[in-house]
Amino acid sequence: MSKVRIFALGGLDEDGKNMYVIENDEDIFVMEAGIKYPDGDQLGVEMIIPDFRYLSENRDRIKAVFISHGHDDVMAALPNLIREIPKVPVYMAPLTALMFERRAKALGLKDLNIHRVLRNAKFKIGNTEIRTFGTTQSIADGFGVAIKTADGFVVYSSEFIVDYDTKNEAFKMDITNITDLGSAGVLALMCESVGSTREGHSAPHHRITETIEQYFEDSEGRIFITLYNQNIYRIIEVTELANKYNRKIMIYDTELRALMADMAKLGYYHIPAGLEIAPSAFRNDMDNVLVIIAGTGKTIFRKVHKIATKEDNNIEFRSTDTIIIASPAVPGTERSEASMEDDLYKEAGRVLTVDAKRTFTMHASIEDLKMMIYLMKPKYYIPIKGEYRQLIANANIALNMGYNAERIIVIDNGQVATLNDGTLERRFDTVAVDSIMVDGGDKLDESGMILKDRELLSTDGAIIIGIVINHTTKEIIGGPDVQSRGVIYLKDADYIVKEIGNIMERTIDDAVADGRYDNMSVRAEAREKISRYVMRETGKRPMILPAIVEINTAD
Repeated sequence: MSKVRIFALGGLDEDGKNMYVIENDEDIFVMEAGIKYPDGDQLGVEMIIPDFRYLSENRDRIKAVFISHGHDDVMAALPNLIREIPKVPVYMAPLTALMFERRAKALGLKDLNIHRVLRNAKFKIGNTEIRTFGTTQSIADGFGVAIKTADGFVVYSSEFIVDYDTKNEAFKMDITNITDLGSAGVLALMCESVGSTREGHSAPHHRITETIEQYFEDSEGRIFITLYNQNIYRIIEVTELANKYNRKIMIYDTELRALMADMAKLGYYHIPAGLEIAPSAFRNDMDNVLVIIAGTGKTIFRKVHKIATKEDNNIEFRSTDTIIIASPAVPGTERSEASMEDDLYKEAGRVLTVDAKRTFTMHASIEDLKMMIYLMKPKYYIPIKGEYRQLIANANIALNMGYNAERIIVIDNGQVATLNDGTLERRFDTVAVDSIMVDGGDKLDESGMILKDRELLSTDGAIIIGIVINHTTKEIIGGPDVQSRGVIYLKDADYIVKEIGNIMERTIDDAVADGRYDNMSVRAEAREKISRYVMRETGKRPMILPAIVEINTAD
């Protein structure tokens, strides 16, 4: 009896944090290890990663982790996974491997178990046949994965678009391999959903050359363009335009310069000789230049904001500059993007935004998805990677192609689709999943109390009350000292400050008189009383931080 289980630890009903698990009998294969960016109210959170508990508990069964390409939403949580499960076997294409190894070195990760695979290959991991097939994405070396089971292949599409005009081999989609998989028999096809609400094919609407070329023709001053450094397809388009119009380019991002060096090292793309200016050779009085301001997530918007507010050491915008925003906001970065645009309009002569509704991201649109389904001919179709409305839109594509509802599997994170002898069970198991918030290099508490405290500080401020008492007699010998931050202007509210101090003193004295003094308990009691008082007087609920310092004094 064969048993295949398919589920997600992230990536369903959300944008990012992709991680999918395929269990072939006892063997575990993991697709992706990505992050997503926090919402605006998740203060201080750098990123959100999948919950690795299930993988950690079953680490001996993991045969491979496949990283299909070099985007953060599929790769950036890999360092966290490797810290959790050292030497876990990871399979990725050459460009992705170079990107990750550079990141791993910076993070101090050692003893990596990285396997480089070609985009179109057949090989075995243990006794399991694996096939990869090249896909056209916004970054080079993207591929999909097929895992052979006793009942047919389970195929993970990764991101893709169908573009017959792509000439660069590192970006080409291998339709022949995809067709061969369909002929061999596909048990389940897991297909991305991000572009499933868009009509037609994504190509040629993914290209920006036609949209921005006019600005290269008529701009007499400098041109600045914002681009995500992992969108190599778009960066090559812009570089070729600069070459056509004899503009030198300066890449203002260390990671992108390293990535373009990787591209050249692998023979995927070379920036035309003599075109690039090193940042160290760039001068702000240069005229006929294109400056590519690149980054990831919010970093690109912060970088532009720094230039616009004249805090950057190398670049200062002029009124004659043309600035093209070709890095549309992704979920979690909308506020930063809006702030950046506002700053730019104050400083630059002309600000232009590439319309995301007219220029598509490189995700499969409806006709692309139809082609994949048509060629693969899967027994079961599983929409993945997207918000819930996108998953349903993707499911409806298969429904409109003649698949009945029993053959379309829409699941949530942690919900397990089980296929016994090639047939879907109608009962769905579950595995524990959560969103793990990462603050810098550390995980935050899962209860969310830290975030609640941060939100409180950002809206209602804090009041700190310090008092010193004799450790032995519990007599007050110093203070109280009251400090307010973001709550009240102290000079206008002396009576409030005085009463806060009085409450603190009375709480200590009453506890001592009743014989129930305990430092922690008294601080908690004072916090509650002061909080109620401040709410009555100010209408605010600030964070109250009482501090009782006990010291020994000489007789």
